[in-house]
Amino acid sequence: MMPSLHELRELRPYRDEPRQLPSGAPGKVGYLKLRFDRDGDRSVLRELDRRTPLMAQKALYWDEALPGLPCVIMISTAGGVLQGDRNRIEIIVEDGAQAHVTTQSATKIQEMDANYATQEQLIRVGEDGYLEYLPDATMPYRHARYVSATRLEVAAGATCLYAETLTSGRKHYGAGERFAYDLLVSTVEAVRPDGRALFTERFVVEPQRQDPRHVGVMGPFDIFANVLLLTPPAQAARILAAVPAHAEAGGPLASGASLLPNEAGLVFKVLGHEVGPVQAKVREFWALVRQTVLAAPIPEPLAEN
Repeated sequence: MMPSLHELRELRPYRDEPRQLPSGAPGKVGYLKLRFDRDGDRSVLRELDRRTPLMAQKALYWDEALPGLPCVIMISTAGGVLQGDRNRIEIIVEDGAQAHVTTQSATKIQEMDANYATQEQLIRVGEDGYLEYLPDATMPYRHARYVSATRLEVAAGATCLYAETLTSGRKHYGAGERFAYDLLVSTVEAVRPDGRALFTERFVVEPQRQDPRHVGVMGPFDIFANVLLLTPPAQAARILAAVPAHAEAGGPLASGASLLPNEAGLVFKVLGHEVGPVQAKVREFWALVRQTVLAAPIPEPLAEN
């Protein structure tokens, strides 16, 4: 894995301990491992290991277009990420297996007055494997300090669709909390199974030190979706050709795709004012990926009440 998150320069101001449970105490070290394997004409959740506050129950097969695709919902029993939490997630898709992983709801990074929270993720996809990792948005509350680090180990013939959606906070709460958090760091590194580096992408947002609402950063937007698609070059080229850049002055959305280095695949980014339209744009990209790679449609979105 990457160097220890706790050694990061950005975390030096936040090493005080909570007055409640200390950082990393029992109940504050969540762990979830999902390992998928091929079993005949379908894939199965072969291994499930969990430690609260992270958990999952079992794989479901709700996708009518892909009846052999196991779908797993990751659940937090804590109502959000709290100060002093240290979470780790491992998702392994063996050779030839497929999986869809999402979350029950948005990840809420609760308000903090001490320390910080971290989440480490290891995602491994074997040869001819296929993974859709599409969690809901991350919402940092006032004074939240949150650091995540993800390592993608993806075989050259596999496909991994990885997405994260970052919000500016609870913009409709009270007078609004747009960029009222203290620190948000997100690092993603991608490698081949032999360790050969493909790319590293890192975001460091410290709104109290530098306002993100500048041209060239977030500008007028509040929501940022970052989608990484690791897939063979031929598939990446077909998808890129079907994803035009979109931006208009004063418009509700801006989006575009480009090639990743080392023939790793594509990156697709979306900016918007609200979570719903941004996620709808991500769904369009997801649908294109699914159709190109598996020749199947994605499920219809759930109807709103």
